Amino acid sequence: MKKFILILFIFILSGISINAQKPDGKQVFRANKDQLIMAQKMLKVEPTGKPDVATRTAIKTFQTEKSLKETGDLDRDTLKKLGIGLTNAQRQMSAPPDEKTAAGDVPKPKTAGFRATKEQIIQVQNLLKKDGFYSGEATGIVNPATGEGLKKYQAANDLEATGTVNQITLEKMDITVTAQQMEDSKSGSE
Repeated sequence: MKKFILILFIFILSGISINAQKPDGKQVFRANKDQLIMAQKMLKVEPTGKPDVATRTAIKTFQTEKSLKETGDLDRDTLKKLGIGLTNAQRQMSAPPDEKTAAGDVPKPKTAGFRATKEQIIQVQNLLKKDGFYSGEATGIVNPATGEGLKKYQAANDLEATGTVNQITLEKMDITVTAQQMEDSKSGSE
């Protein structure tokens, strides 16, 4: 009897977590442990990697300040506002049509546009650090500190201070831009 209950319990638990799906079969967006730890550090909460009460409260406060839907969870929009990159699996999940973005924001049509590689972002962060515009680690993820450092660098070099890693900024930093990126940049600006 104990074996049967144990097997049943394991079966139930495994069924609950399979693909993090809702009962209707739709996938649920979930932040991973690394993203949670990064958010906890940015929100000045003890980085436990677990969504405890202090973390949820800090997330809700951040969501309120940024006019996001107050869930206390690290959803797609909250991660984006924190400057924490999404995983490939998270990017592939479609955002629910009712997911609230910043108040008054109108969704922009998706274009190919310019997209820096992780290696390029690491080079940018290292250069910003060397020039005194950034004091964080070279993670390859554009976080708020990287964006602020980019704005300062761009302003100091007579570039439009967008705070983004774009083709013009990479070229100014003597970081190689691929032919594909140049093509994507052209098609995204049309």
